[in-house]
Amino acid sequence: MKKRNVINLIKYYSEGNDTAFRNESIEIAKDFDQSGDYQLAEYIMALLSNANMLTPQMGEDSESFFERIQITGDPLWLPDSIQNDLIGLVNAISHHSGINKFMFQGKPGTGKTEAVKQLARILNRDVYMVNFASVVDSKLGNTAKNIVDLFREMSHFPHPENLIILFDEIDAIALDRTNASDHREMGRATSTILKELDRLNNDIVLIATTNLYDYFDKALVRRFDAVIDFDKYTKEDLSEISEKMFDTYLSEFKLTFRDIRLFRKIINLSSIEASPGELKHMIKSSIAFSNINDEVDYFRRLYISFIGDIPANSASLKELGFTVREIAILLNKSKSVVDRELKEGK
Repeated sequence: MKKRNVINLIKYYSEGNDTAFRNESIEIAKDFDQSGDYQLAEYIMALLSNANMLTPQMGEDSESFFERIQITGDPLWLPDSIQNDLIGLVNAISHHSGINKFMFQGKPGTGKTEAVKQLARILNRDVYMVNFASVVDSKLGNTAKNIVDLFREMSHFPHPENLIILFDEIDAIALDRTNASDHREMGRATSTILKELDRLNNDIVLIATTNLYDYFDKALVRRFDAVIDFDKYTKEDLSEISEKMFDTYLSEFKLTFRDIRLFRKIINLSSIEASPGELKHMIKSSIAFSNINDEVDYFRRLYISFIGDIPANSASLKELGFTVREIAILLNKSKSVVDRELKEGK
């Protein structure tokens, strides 16, 4: 074992890069094996086998198809209808009855991938995401072969009951085999996935996400025990979620000035049909980019993000339903100046 092996181990551990840490550990075991220290080599491989890490046989030179996803404590705002579906999913898994394959479908930014992380916390499982870049191959037949190898690698996890396998944007490899625009290679890949899903270990929870559900092969959809629809946000849901985001990020950036009425007026005047992910970005960036020496600057930025340029005169804002105090905030003027301008019709 060389110094660089020690440095790499520490580096990969600090980065939380399980795949690289595992590969480096295997290289160290190989080194001990080649130098004649067989017992230590076997001990290292045994340690890896007791963790949820993929451990190929000694001398096998293959890259993992999986990447471990770090679970963060970021909040996830979902409407009751989707939350109830996820509670049912947790109940189904907890029954250990073989219901273990789920599809999350919905537009980008609706919280599909983040919901997987939340489920991992609730179920106390690790999440391994499939790296489709290493699966799809331009050579005829190789993609289907890689899919077989992927599921074989999945079956070698030592503790499948502690896993969630994430096929994020599964449409990268699963297309409608009857679609004339579908390449023959990808049709073959879809057929291979169907066979492998039928043989999946019941202890593994597999979740696939997609925003192209309507284009999927119906035979593939039938392989999943349930499809959770993330396109069930009503206008009221989005309004309520935006207020929770607003309050959360004000606290995160330690801003004490809160005016929920002004925030609601800006959101309600907006014509933007934003997803929860887009709402999160717009609200958080408006607050983060605000002037640290001006506690209400973020309202001007929120107005610009959700509505557009702020009218230059008080009368235009008055017609939109803003009060004198709110106009003063948006125009960065005193209330007395705004009051005078309104009386003068400016």
